[in-house]
Amino acid sequence: MSAAGQDQQIQAAVREQRGRLLRFIERRVPDPAEAEDILQDVFAELVESYRLLKPVEQAAAWLFRVARNRIIDRYRRVPAKVTVSLDAPLGAATADEPARLLQDVLPAPDDAPENRLLRETIMQALTDALAELPAEQRQVFVWHELEDKSFNEMVAETGVPLKTLISRKHYAVKHLRKRLRTLYEELFSE
Repeated sequence: MSAAGQDQQIQAAVREQRGRLLRFIERRVPDPAEAEDILQDVFAELVESYRLLKPVEQAAAWLFRVARNRIIDRYRRVPAKVTVSLDAPLGAATADEPARLLQDVLPAPDDAPENRLLRETIMQALTDALAELPAEQRQVFVWHELEDKSFNEMVAETGVPLKTLISRKHYAVKHLRKRLRTLYEELFSE
């Protein structure tokens, strides 16, 4: 296909899909300027695809798929503000052992300044360590350990395969153990 023919196809796709695509993005991205930026990125990728001699056959479906991926990338870049609840279970309860709560393993919330400082230090370290995780790992860890969701519930809600969720949790725990080991040793070893 000639460059002029490619340009015509690109222009037609932009004209036909611009309005629908922008509305699709705006429903998912609250900032209008950012939505417009994503739209421009999608059209730039369309042009690049044609320039690399990979013409797009079903432009509408392709554009919406690329837009969805750009929106997902945007949310991956912006780490969610993670907060940790003291009332959240640390793990699922079993028949022999009830679920432990984070507040049960922290120093008592009395007026002793050293206890307050210790609680704040531990909570801040945990929150910081959680914020360092990739979004998918952080979400699985929070759901499983802090919100007490089962892996089967997560599979049903997200459609992500069970093994993938378990793997994400494994890597999250591995990171948190490594990241919090120094603090643990400083606070609890004699």
